[in-house]
Amino acid sequence: MNSDQIKGSVKDVAGKAQRKLGEAIGSTEQQVKGAATQVEGKAQKAVGDVREAVKDARDNRKI
Repeated sequence: MNSDQIKGSVKDVAGKAQRKLGEAIGSTEQQVKGAATQVEGKAQKAVGDVREAVKDARDNRKI
């Protein structure tokens, strides 16, 4: 795992919690902010996944 995967996963979870809190208190603003944080986290994790796949491909090619 690389830092983008970890940070992305943390942002995704934090965004989901913020979105759920917004739902619980009836705050559309918090729901939107939470959803945006989730999207940002998923994108960052995807970047990390690609980096990891490239790293793995390089490592496997060296064997």
